[in-house]
Amino acid sequence: MDVRRMLIGGELVEAASGRTFEVVDPCRVETVGRVPQGGAEDVDRAVAAARRAFDEGPWPAMAPEERVRLLLDVADRLEARQDELMALESRQAGIPIRKTTLMDIPVGLEMFRSMVRASLRVARYEPLPWIDFPAVSWNFVLREPVGVCAGICAWNFPWLFAMWKSAPALAMGNTLVLKPASYTPLTALEFARACVEAGLPPGVVNVVTGGGGTVGAALCEHPGVDKVSFTGSTEVGREVQRRAAATVKRVTLELGGKSPNIVLPDADLALAVDGALFAAFFNAGQACEAGTRLLLHEAIHEEFLERLRERIGRVRVGDTADFETTMGPLITEGQRRKVEEYIRSAREEGATLLCGGGRPKDVPPGWFVEPTVFAGVTPGMRIFREEIFGPVLAVTRFGTLDEAVALANDTTYGLAAAVWSRDTLGALDLARRIRAGTVWINDYHLIHADAPFGGYKQSGRGRELGRYGLEEYTEIKHVHVDQIGPDRDRKFWFDYVMNRE
Repeated sequence: MDVRRMLIGGELVEAASGRTFEVVDPCRVETVGRVPQGGAEDVDRAVAAARRAFDEGPWPAMAPEERVRLLLDVADRLEARQDELMALESRQAGIPIRKTTLMDIPVGLEMFRSMVRASLRVARYEPLPWIDFPAVSWNFVLREPVGVCAGICAWNFPWLFAMWKSAPALAMGNTLVLKPASYTPLTALEFARACVEAGLPPGVVNVVTGGGGTVGAALCEHPGVDKVSFTGSTEVGREVQRRAAATVKRVTLELGGKSPNIVLPDADLALAVDGALFAAFFNAGQACEAGTRLLLHEAIHEEFLERLRERIGRVRVGDTADFETTMGPLITEGQRRKVEEYIRSAREEGATLLCGGGRPKDVPPGWFVEPTVFAGVTPGMRIFREEIFGPVLAVTRFGTLDEAVALANDTTYGLAAAVWSRDTLGALDLARRIRAGTVWINDYHLIHADAPFGGYKQSGRGRELGRYGLEEYTEIKHVHVDQIGPDRDRKFWFDYVMNRE
């Protein structure tokens, strides 16, 4: 049995308790490996190591170019093991090998490199306008590292989130305690191993495995942690914010979504149909920004559904080790039961099942659900309002642009949206009216390393990626330098609290 170890203080270690837990392949329901069952004591050790590395170590004061050199060496070492990472990511998360090969691992590495390099373009010094009243002074702003950062990752894109959390934190001079999701910790532990091999100073990177209720909660509450970055559900995000509030930590939250995907009557239907399938069933619908609410104009509604019904047969559900498979299982049996409950509720509430709705045949014994489409969905139904996190698409008809905007914004979420139209200017006007952090026009799911990603409303706070994400890992310090000199008489403001002799 493959037993991995955590990284704390520059050493690969077991949990203080000596306990481990299994990582299970959702496709075959087989154990992939065992990892340490971290707890509060391990968090204390990791935070202490990160604190020493930040307060006493060379990392924060190191020249940015030297930090970048070391981090790019980490990326090079990981790239040399890409094949191993692709297979490991596929098995631990139930992701088709086609996707981990073509997208997850190489794109994650490229995003890591891009964010690390972009850190050199973030101004550490910013001059302010010259000030001459009430007296002449030189003023400027410094951007400095926040301190010890905790990165808490979700299970649906484990490698990508490990890259997203680590690159900006480390490149901006912070130290890091990374907590991968308990279902999918294996590739994050490979990242830890590469950091040791690349010679990062001890304590700069720490990786602690274990449950969110223990490790995650302890990180949020720990007085030695200065910032928490969390990706996961809105429900857990509220708990992260509540626990972090006691010590007034900086918090970045990338949370849930119920994203609208709007098709206008002038859209290229062949493109929009394939785009709607990609939006809804990418990663088996286990994506926070998934386009799970398809809003169709009444003029193209029937034709679109006919095309959708025909094209959905191209979604190949099956063995994640088969390169021809395009959709794998859900992450756990519990998640499958949750998705099936939503399917039952949609039927009971009067939605029309267009296709799917059951468990596929002739697949491995894992937690599979057929790609499922419901038409006739109204705003009062649960599948319109609640995040399902599975391969279920809800289709709603609209008649006017104002109605489309009202339907799109009728949600507590605001992570993403899309508009399909041949009229780019008209689509841009519609995009401006949608309250979401990302709006794609004639595309979906493309997230760029230089573009901000995050949500409005209950989809989160703060942004990841690009300059925007890098700046989330900095504190802003204003420095005022007197230019008067030792002339006490000119500093008349001192007299507001004391009398002159």
